[in-house]
Order: sequence, then structure tokens, then C-alpha cells
Amino acid sequence: MGYKQIEKNMTFAEISLLKSMKHNRSLERLEKINQIIDWSEVETVLRRNYTTGTSNEGADAYPPLMLLKGLLLQKWFHIDSDPELENQINDRISFKKFMCLSFDQSSPDHSTFSRFRGRLSKDAMDKINNIVLLQFSRKGLAINEGVAVDARLVRSASHPISNEEIRKQREKRETPEGKLDRNGDPLKFSRDLDSDWTIKNGEAHYGLKEHAAVDVDNGFVLSTNLTPASVNDSICLPLCVAGSCHTEEPIKKVYADKGYYGEPNRNFLHMNQMEDGIMRKDTKSTKLTETEKERNKELSKKRYIVEQYFGLSHLHNNASRARFTRIVKNAIDVLFRQMAFNLLRGTKVVPAI
Repeated sequence: MGYKQIEKNMTFAEISLLKSMKHNRSLERLEKINQIIDWSEVETVLRRNYTTGTSNEGADAYPPLMLLKGLLLQKWFHIDSDPELENQINDRISFKKFMCLSFDQSSPDHSTFSRFRGRLSKDAMDKINNIVLLQFSRKGLAINEGVAVDARLVRSASHPISNEEIRKQREKRETPEGKLDRNGDPLKFSRDLDSDWTIKNGEAHYGLKEHAAVDVDNGFVLSTNLTPASVNDSICLPLCVAGSCHTEEPIKKVYADKGYYGEPNRNFLHMNQMEDGIMRKDTKSTKLTETEKERNKELSKKRYIVEQYFGLSHLHNNASRARFTRIVKNAIDVLFRQMAFNLLRGTKVVPAI
């Protein structure tokens, strides 16, 4: 077993379509992405962390970089499912060119994309996102001047159930019988038991919570993590900041809303020599001064960037609802969205340098 040989010579069909491809806006967009990223560094990490295709036995596998590009296309072009991704690749010239598939080669099967996503670890995706951001940093982009941290609620992929029912089903899943379906086969599909309940603005919410940190200068997503919805925003600030350290340059300032206000986070920033950009709020004993109110207004002009990321991903990627029923799979999906978002953002920022 190895990797499938990808035909690099142009086919007659490709030669015939050369003229029309010059006016293909989707292809222009994808070629611009190719210009700002060195895919060979990404491929090196993929081959170290994705073992399919390294054995001498069995059928040849698709190159992991090709599959990664396919899942990025799914994010950029708002494709809801893997079967539809397969269909779009077979239908669109720009997709095949981006994935280095000749026109007479069919797309990988939709199940191949699904298995690839399932086999790629969170650690591997973290390394790949780190490479993308490092490459942008080498091109002169500052990504450590300031970081805005925030969180948003994500609806579960399953219908809500009570906390008591969640507890019962979690206990059942830990038993040998709970790992099998009705036919006694290993359980493939199950409801979401990683989500839980929280209250926001007086409304109950069942699902997860995405915690993100965004570079305030260029809008790159530096880190993103998923937790059950009940996890308090404030305790995740150190995790978001630590995940945002992609270069040797220290992060200078951390911006956050009033929900992150408190002594633990102030101490964390002070100990790590980062400037405190957390908005202040009234306490039981003291009210905000006019100076503090003005400071909050100034900070809000910087920290809006993370809300912009949430808004765009909600609008284009349906990010307000989890795609899968397992938090691990959703975490991988979020990291693909981070990579897709940063590459698209890079096409707008990198050429200006």
C-alpha cells in the first residue's frame, strides 16, 4: 500500500478548457490561496501524523494533503455533507485543479473524507494551524500584538434531554451492552452525551461552548476550543491565551469582555507579563468610575474582532450548531474551520505587505 499516483500531465480536456479557466473566479480565489501558503510544510506534518498509506499492503490510499484540501473546500464553499462534497468535486473544474486531480479522475469517495477526518488527531490539526500562522508571521504579519478572547454557545447536534437522562445514558454507554446496537454490533451512531445545559440571558441552552482567541491586528484565529456549555467562560482565558502562542514573540496584550473580569485572570496576565485588556464591571461594593467606563469603550473597539469571527462563521458555516454528536469530532471540525478562515483571511492581508 502507498499513495495513489496523481497524473500531473495535462489532459486534452484541460488544454481545451485553458482559455475558459482564466475567467473562473473560484479558481482565481483558490490559486490565490496557493500563493500565500507553502503546502509542503503542511504535507510533512500530515504524513507524520496520518499513517494510512504507509503500509506495503492493501490498495493505494489518497494523499492526505488532497483529502485535507477537500475538507477545506467544504468550509470555503459552504458544503453541508461529505456526499455533497464528493459530488461537487466531480462537478467543478476549480475543485479538481485545487486538489491536483486531473479532469478524468473521480473524487475520493465521501466515506474516504469521513474516515480521514476521524483519523486525524486534534494534535495534528493544532500543528497544521500553527504552521499556517508561522508562515504568515515569516511574511511580516504581527500576530502577537494583541489577542481578543471570547466564547459563544453552540447548539447540540441532538435533541435536548434532561441532566438526569444525560447521566443515565452516560452510565449505560460505559457498560459493554451500551457500546452495542440492537443487533449486537459495535455502536456507530449515538446521541450527543458530551453536551450539557446552561442559562444565558434567561434562556436555557443545551449544547457546547466554543472558546476562541483572535489576533486583533489581522483577524487570524489563533486558538479555538470546545467545552460543554456549562463551563464558565472566565476559566478558559488562560487556555485560549496559551494556545495563541505560535511564535517566539510574547503576546503583549489580552482583550476580553466583562465576563472574564476577576482576580485569577488578572494574576495570570500579570505573571506572564501581558497587558490587561479585560473590561471592568460593577461589583457589589464599587461602581465603575467614568475613567473605567471610557476604558471599556476603548477596549471594545479592539475586542470586536473575535465577535466578527463568530458572526462570519455562523453566517457561512452554520457554526452555531454542532455538526457531530461527539465533542472530539466537533473539535476537529472547528480546527478545520480555523484553518479555512485563516487562509481566506490571508489572501486579503498577505498581498498588502
